Amino acid sequence: MFFDIQINGCWGVDFNSESLTDEQWQFAQEKGTDFYLPTIITDSVDAMLAKISRIASLIEQSPISKRRAVGIHVEGPFISQEPGYIGAHPPQHAQLASIDIAKRMVEAGNGFVRLMTLAPEQDLSGEVIRYLASQNICVAAGHTNASRDQMLQSIDSGLRLFTHLGNGCPANLARHDSIIHRVLSLRNQIHVSLIADGHHLPLWLLRSWIDWLGIDRVTIISDAISAAGLPSGLHSLGNRKILVGDDGVPRSEDRSHFVGSGATLGQMNSILDSQLQLNASDRQRLLMTNPMTLIFGHDSPLLTRDNELQSW
Repeated sequence: MFFDIQINGCWGVDFNSESLTDEQWQFAQEKGTDFYLPTIITDSVDAMLAKISRIASLIEQSPISKRRAVGIHVEGPFISQEPGYIGAHPPQHAQLASIDIAKRMVEAGNGFVRLMTLAPEQDLSGEVIRYLASQNICVAAGHTNASRDQMLQSIDSGLRLFTHLGNGCPANLARHDSIIHRVLSLRNQIHVSLIADGHHLPLWLLRSWIDWLGIDRVTIISDAISAAGLPSGLHSLGNRKILVGDDGVPRSEDRSHFVGSGATLGQMNSILDSQLQLNASDRQRLLMTNPMTLIFGHDSPLLTRDNELQSW
């Protein structure tokens, strides 16, 4: 079984679309993985609140959704505005962390917000991190250039995860003191999610980081967008166009950067198996046990279900 804690859409369905229909949502559930967190990314606060509320409502009204969409991941808007670190998020909507906005987002989620990614330098007091942690919401750092001291302060406040290490950062970084090396130096104090499509990270680096961090501290995510599962070519994502290459990777129309992923956790499981030679037990940890424990704890009833890895 798989648990994807970061998926923005699939098979032409965009979870961030303001016009997401019941039919589109149901189609995604039928095509989707065993368990997942639909992910809402940076937008205006009002737009994010509406999207979070809409997803929560869709989960509530569909029995299959309650079995699969077991929470919501909010990625932004409290992320870095710096070029490179902002990634594919709209920089005009990135902002300092606000306890009022955080509370409104949690309320809009009606109990379904389970994970929030933010930049520690946008929450220097740690107030938002402490609030989210008090609500049993996993807090992750991501799209950030936080210093090592800022990372440590955030960990003390309740930060537990780093979102897609090696991505959401500039292509060129300082050789020694960079966000990647800072996170790796904190490997005994934080969990890390990685995209295992073979494009966001070279496979040799992916294997090296899994070994360095330890199998129990890594979660594999898809970061899939609506283009996942679609053929190569030009596709719509909100009000912009993205280009899916023959390699299956979605990129901006000018090919300057990745826009999420076009791979599923099932495809990543195959890569972990055939190219990294990870055994079934280790893949089960990376794709199900670790993320489920991170989000719901060791006593999650979902961990007692049939845990045989499935193709997707």
